Amino acid sequence: MASKSPRNGTPHHTPARSTATGTAGTGKPRPGASRTASFDELDRKIVAALIDNARTSFAEIGTAIGLSATAVKRRVDRLRDAEVITGFTATVRPSALGWLTEAYVEVYCDSAAPPRRLAEVVRNHPEIAAAMTVTGSADALLHVRATDVAHFEEVLERIRDEPFIRKTISYLVLSHLLPDSAEAGARRAAPEDPSADATILHRGD
Repeated sequence: MASKSPRNGTPHHTPARSTATGTAGTGKPRPGASRTASFDELDRKIVAALIDNARTSFAEIGTAIGLSATAVKRRVDRLRDAEVITGFTATVRPSALGWLTEAYVEVYCDSAAPPRRLAEVVRNHPEIAAAMTVTGSADALLHVRATDVAHFEEVLERIRDEPFIRKTISYLVLSHLLPDSAEAGARRAAPEDPSADATILHRGD
């Protein structure tokens, strides 16, 4: 998260490689935020620099694109107010936080469950790193992290216990072809719950 130094306008950030995705790391819009804002080529370059490394100082960005640190900060503040930048977060290697198993889970519902209801359900499971409704035969796709396969199976049981979920089909991740992507990183630590070791590649539930 960036804040201006009183001396040189250098932003201070969390001590890790980060991605620019939001407001001050809170995920909430700043007071008085407006969704309408101009977005020019300089803004694009600023956003690209912050996505590449959110710890980059305003002075460094300014030198690269021909602006002063103050001008860069003013543009970043405007982009945050307009919710173009919605937060700053660290990208962390999942295994360092205890996540040793990762999978994608297709969810099939008995009837067309509204996205709002699905959103309420997935928030009840901290192991779900991302969730979205999708086209095709499945109703939703979940990105799940677990400490091991036994933990992953327990998460699946909890998901299937939801009354409107008919079945799940899950795919265990073997490796990331784009290891620097945001999806390859973790944003929360795993629970301390050692379980048995096992291996599955594809499971139809």
